[in-house]
Amino acid sequence: MNFLPFFSRRFCRPALAAAALSALLAGCAPMQPDLVRVGRAQLELPPGQWTALAGDSTVFDVLPDDVSHDLPMDSRLMALRSSSGELLASVLVQTNATNHPRDTTLWTWSCPAQKGVQVEDGAQGSSVRIDCLRYRRRADLDGYLEASRPQLARTLAAHQALPAQPHSHIAYRYSTPEGGFIAVDVLADQRLLRPPTHNNMEFLRAGRPVQEWMQQLREAARVSPAMMDGRFVLPPFPQPLPQ
Repeated sequence: MNFLPFFSRRFCRPALAAAALSALLAGCAPMQPDLVRVGRAQLELPPGQWTALAGDSTVFDVLPDDVSHDLPMDSRLMALRSSSGELLASVLVQTNATNHPRDTTLWTWSCPAQKGVQVEDGAQGSSVRIDCLRYRRRADLDGYLEASRPQLARTLAAHQALPAQPHSHIAYRYSTPEGGFIAVDVLADQRLLRPPTHNNMEFLRAGRPVQEWMQQLREAARVSPAMMDGRFVLPPFPQPLPQ
């Protein structure tokens, strides 16, 4: 089988079913040796000119408070550019450095409501898992990123990884009770997420594609901790790449 014990049956039967389907489909696909590695995971990126900007390692101090069981994590920052070299999106993925499961992990992170941010807490405040999806439509206004995610803002600034055009921020964090973890931050040019609008009706419908895309992102991330190769398939952006 192609699964890891990062999932328990009690919490994750739906995710295991999704992972089983993904594994079946992956078994019919050709091998892809050029996938981007980050910790235990392999990133399958949509078509486009992607480049790796940075990587980092850290250790999560999780509960129960046993230093020997703290969780090493790796991260990788990727950038998507247009054919003319314009930065369109930056994607930061962080996940477990190894496949080693541990005993029940108590996660201390919360998924609080925030003004101007769409927040969905799929774990409903659980202390043993995280399922937090956040969306800020205009992440380039009001000092949002610096105030909300200062470390992420510093990382992006250090690598010149912020799109110059109006851009959105999608963040998703997911964990399992056994210590599986994945976090995805996407800073994307709004032209990748919202179609052009010419009237009020088109404007009212313009937000639907990004909502559907975020759910695809969420499902792809939830499958990753259950896969032996940690495969994370970033879904294609809902709008064509600007040329």
